Amino acid sequence: MINQSTSEREREVDEELLAKYEDLYTPAVADVMHEYGYEEQTLDPEITPLDDGMTVIGSAFPIVGRPNRSVNADEVLKRFLEMHEDVPKDGVMIYDTNDTNSAHLGELEVTSLQPSGVAGAVIDGGVRDTSVIRERGFPVFNRYTTPVDCIFRWELLDWGVDAVVGGVQVSPGDIVVGDGDGVVVVPQEIAEDVADDAHEMASSEDAVRAALEDGVGAFDAYEEHETF
Repeated sequence: MINQSTSEREREVDEELLAKYEDLYTPAVADVMHEYGYEEQTLDPEITPLDDGMTVIGSAFPIVGRPNRSVNADEVLKRFLEMHEDVPKDGVMIYDTNDTNSAHLGELEVTSLQPSGVAGAVIDGGVRDTSVIRERGFPVFNRYTTPVDCIFRWELLDWGVDAVVGGVQVSPGDIVVGDGDGVVVVPQEIAEDVADDAHEMASSEDAVRAALEDGVGAFDAYEEHETF
């Protein structure tokens, strides 16, 4: 379990690196990842944004749990609050819930996390209080919605540890990029190179788009810019 001061946690998030991803979209990132040999870095397509237009970019903060009907709700709640204190600014809470029945994020959690600069949440599981979360504009990507609170039936095992979310291996500090097309996880050790190459790819695609709009044929545009 992570026990670090707020200043130590904030230093771990490379804000300059995150800034490189702000203008990128997931298809470009996924295409570059494929070229790097990382072909399974996109989460299960059933994990979608809670609201159209929601996007998220941040540093992965994995959370792991499992269903457990014998938990003490008060103890679970206290562990949640302890975990919330460890989420860094610009962190994306990314949940491996192993659950299909309960909500792992709701209005009060979002209300407490948002002022701390938490970037958003990606949940291979459920969320509730969706209308309020939409109103607050807090980015959430989730598998399903339900009014059922996990506090009475789910065990929070650990956080800040490696996890498998939506079929993808996620480590603390990996870069999480989500938009209307899905969620991509970029391993921290290649994140800067991926961002640079994705910007080059996006620039080439802009050139192809401009050529097509000017009436250049698709084949000729591809031959000139070597992308399509």
